[in-house]
Amino acid sequence: MADAPTVLKLVRTVPEEPARRPSTPARRLTRRVISVGGGKGGIGKSLISANLGIELARRGKRVVLVDADLGGANLHTTLGIDLPRRTLSDFIERRVVRIEDVVTATGIENLGLVSGALDHLDAANPRYAQKMRFLRHVQQMDVDYAILDLGAGTHANVLDFFLVSDHGVLVLVPEPTAVENAYRFVKAAFWRRLRNVASVYGYDPLLRSVMDGGSFRSPVELVASVSERDPDAGRNLARHLAAFRPRLIVNQARTPSDADVGQAVVAAWRKYFGLEMDLLGTISYEDDVWRAIRARRPLLVDRPEAGAARAFAGIADALLALDLTARTGVGS
Repeated sequence: MADAPTVLKLVRTVPEEPARRPSTPARRLTRRVISVGGGKGGIGKSLISANLGIELARRGKRVVLVDADLGGANLHTTLGIDLPRRTLSDFIERRVVRIEDVVTATGIENLGLVSGALDHLDAANPRYAQKMRFLRHVQQMDVDYAILDLGAGTHANVLDFFLVSDHGVLVLVPEPTAVENAYRFVKAAFWRRLRNVASVYGYDPLLRSVMDGGSFRSPVELVASVSERDPDAGRNLARHLAAFRPRLIVNQARTPSDADVGQAVVAAWRKYFGLEMDLLGTISYEDDVWRAIRARRPLLVDRPEAGAARAFAGIADALLALDLTARTGVGS
């Protein structure tokens, strides 16, 4: 999802740390960052982050879960482990040099955890330089997948973490308020991306002039108006905005109509915003899920035979297929 100029802008504003000799070969061609976000709390982001990480790890992928719900971290509880001695706070406050220094074993092969920051009041609102250092280190981790479990809402930090990922995964439950909040979240992420791209390329005055000149029902109309004034800017904006393609997971589906919510959201996003969204899968509501949560055990470990657990295989298949397409260009 992240475009190169936006990432470069984020990274280059922070002084680089002294270079260190890598202990293992670079793997940037295969590494992916997945951010799991949503418009409200209690929709299962941590459940999905943890179990998706387990599913990918079982397939031989090297995975690190990063609890990026700053100030409200609980991913260690979802995994059934005690709060680690070292957490993200140690990295943010530079008590350790590398983010790898706070990775904790989970007891599951190929799966590590960076537990979230809990021990100081500023954890939920890190300074800009702290945030940029965090993002840079996550992008440089020697893993196949770094999965960021984000906090709820549309705070700037949450949106930035969502936008710099290769896969921004939007979670919703099939309830009217949750669907409304999901739309609000993805719209906020889109407009933040638009402003980032405009800032990187110096389009801010042009964009303000176009937006002050009228109202637009969709980004397609906005880009068309930009193109009328500056065709090169219009083509560039269209290219970057087309790369904004959220991935959707519907959680806690109880009925067949609930299972249809995902396709309806994808269709509405295409109709009203003129942009694409990928439905990764739907997870059914089952008693086995809350039993696993109550037992402080990951669903895939505690009840792997459950239908909700099997859904993660399909979600992982969909993500791996997207990555294969990105590497080979087939289907693009």
